[in-house]
Amino acid sequence: MQGQRIFITGGAGFIGSMLIERHIRGNDVAVYDSMSRDALQHRDISADDRGRISIYRGDVLDAAALAAAIADFRPTHVVHCAAIAGIDTVIKSPTTTLRVNILGTANLLDALHESGLDLQRVVLFSTSEVFGQQAFQSTELSSAVIGPVGEARWTYAVSKLADEHFGLAYCKEFGMPVTVVRPFNVYGPGQLGEGALSIFIQRALRNTPIEIHGDGTQIRAWLYVDDMVEGVTRALEAPEAVGESFNIGNSRAVTTIFGLAQTVTRILGSTSEIRFSDRHVADVELRVPDVTKARELLGFTSEVGLDEGIPRTADYYRRFL
Repeated sequence: MQGQRIFITGGAGFIGSMLIERHIRGNDVAVYDSMSRDALQHRDISADDRGRISIYRGDVLDAAALAAAIADFRPTHVVHCAAIAGIDTVIKSPTTTLRVNILGTANLLDALHESGLDLQRVVLFSTSEVFGQQAFQSTELSSAVIGPVGEARWTYAVSKLADEHFGLAYCKEFGMPVTVVRPFNVYGPGQLGEGALSIFIQRALRNTPIEIHGDGTQIRAWLYVDDMVEGVTRALEAPEAVGESFNIGNSRAVTTIFGLAQTVTRILGSTSEIRFSDRHVADVELRVPDVTKARELLGFTSEVGLDEGIPRTADYYRRFL
C-alpha cells in the first residue's frame, strides 16, 4: 500500500500501533484513540514519519467527534481496532464492554456510510472468543457458541459477534467494502494490559513467580504480532476479502498454558516458579483455528513460532526492566 490514507481506531494500542509502524512509510495515517494506553510511543517510527500521523484524541462512543475526525482526514482505508478487551477489564465492567464494542462500531459504520467517501476497505476486528469454550480447527463457517447469559466474560464475545453482523450487513446492504478478522491469541513486543504470554515473559525476565489460573491444561494457539499485521495487511489489500471473515492465527504454535509457562522459562533461562491458583471466571478450554480460508483467499500463512517469537518479545521488555 502506497499513497493511501489509513484511519485506525485504537491506533495507539498494541496491534494498531504495529500496523502504523508497518504502513507509515508511503502512506498517511490517522489515529483515533482515547490514548488510555499508548504503545505508539515505543514503536520504531522516525521523527519524519511521525509527522505523517494525525492524532485524534476521542472515544468511539462520541459519534459526533468520530464523524468529524473521519470528515477531516478523509480516509481511503479504515481499520477498527478500538474495543474493550482483556478478561479482567471485561468482567470489571461488562456494560462498558457492550457499549464501547457494539455502539462504538455502529457509530463508526454510520459515520463512514454518511461521509460519502470512496472507501477502498474497512477492516473490523472480531475475536476468536466467538467460538466459545471449545474450538478445535474452527472454520469461519463454524457456529458461534457463546457462553451462558449473565456470565460477564461472554459479553466480549457477544459484542464482537454483533460487530461482525453489523459490518457484513453494511457490506451487503450499502456496498461498504467490509472485511472481518478474528485474531487468535496475539502476542509480541508492545503488548499492554492483560496478555497472558506477555505477562509470563515479563515475570520470567524478573525471575518472579508465574501464576496460572486453573490447572494449566487449557490449550491455545499463539500468533506473533508481525503475523497478525501481515494478515490485516492482506485483508486491506485483497479484492477477495470484501464481505468475508477470516481466522488469523497460527495453528502450529499450539500448547497448553502450563506448557507455555515451561517454554517461556526454558527459552529465557528463567528461574521463575510456576504456581497455580483457583480460577474464578469462565475460561476457554480449547482454541485452535483452521486458517485454510485466509491461506487460500489472502495468501496468508503465519511464519513466527514460539521459539522465535518469545525471544523477540523478551528483547522488547528488557528495555523496561
